[in-house]
Amino acid sequence: MVFHPQHLTVSLKISMTAKASPYDNAIIEAFFRTLKAEEVYLWEYETYQDVIERIPYFIEDVYNTKRLHSSLGYRSPEEFEHIFIENNSCKVYSELR
Repeated sequence: MVFHPQHLTVSLKISMTAKASPYDNAIIEAFFRTLKAEEVYLWEYETYQDVIERIPYFIEDVYNTKRLHSSLGYRSPEEFEHIFIENNSCKVYSELR
């Protein structure tokens, strides 16, 4: 593994578990699984430009605004964020437990 000291200048914390352990990567792996299953495999990209246009559309207009997430109490991330900011507390998060 190569150490990159740049993370120190932007206040990033490196997080790693044992070799081949999926736990640190679980959230992003779940996101990529969703991206592939709900966008990539269903869309017939003909050009690189299609990819550049469709992936941000999926993330911004579908995943963040329309797709319901069980971990957010079956709300979209946008709706969850709005409620959280509106309440200005951890009340929404505690309701999910």
